[in-house]
Amino acid sequence: MEMVASLVPTATVKELSSGSNKVYRLLEESGDSTVVKVYVTPARERRERHALEALLGVPGVPQILERGATDGMAWIRTTDGGSWSLATLPLNLELVRKAGALLRGVHDSGAPITNLDSGIDGDYVQTHFRSTLDRLERYRRRLGLPAEALAAAKQSDNHPLASAPKPAHTRTLPKNFLVNDAGELMLIGWEWATLAPPEWDLSLATWRFSRTLGNEAATALWDGYGAANTIANRLEPWVAYHAAMQMLEAAEQRDGRLGDLDYLVSDFAAAVRI
Repeated sequence: MEMVASLVPTATVKELSSGSNKVYRLLEESGDSTVVKVYVTPARERRERHALEALLGVPGVPQILERGATDGMAWIRTTDGGSWSLATLPLNLELVRKAGALLRGVHDSGAPITNLDSGIDGDYVQTHFRSTLDRLERYRRRLGLPAEALAAAKQSDNHPLASAPKPAHTRTLPKNFLVNDAGELMLIGWEWATLAPPEWDLSLATWRFSRTLGNEAATALWDGYGAANTIANRLEPWVAYHAAMQMLEAAEQRDGRLGDLDYLVSDFAAAVRI
């Protein structure tokens, strides 16, 4: 906290997050505000900085104001996206359309968002999806996951279809779309950005916006992105993929029953149509 306060000595410091990375808002007497993110490891700072620098000028992406390392802690100060998010505000279809347009702008930017040659491509998706399902099998009873749901997911017509990789955020959750007083959106959390099929971002956003804000939000998101409503069926295997990854991550990190993940089990089964 002292280190962050020293960056703008006249500003009031408010801690926004106490996760592995720490995030602070610096509110100046003029009313201007910026955000400082302190990273748990320098590698995570490098990943996010590379993405933000590559996406400079793309609407809705934070701009780096300054960066440094203090006492071994890497940090970045960026523009402030606002005090609200699409996860906390009541449903506003116009804002959700803006989120879709923001996401399309990122995908179409062609930014060199990673040093990887290809990132996540179709071959990776197919291989990783199958291995995720195979690993999930050992936790099926703890999760209460029906055997027929896993079997259905392994059918060829339930595999995620992947377009050519584009710059992707990969964590397109409603909470990561911030909103300011002027109704402008900013997408934060770029540590895991890479090249990936656009379906990755769009399916994750569709799923989580629907769950958080309702089906109308999904339609508005597609409208803003410029996708036809018929894309919904194509995204269902991707929803199964996302849900499977989240179930597997939780199961591998936790002991005992996983009844609090019933919503993932339900969404996975619905996505593979059982």
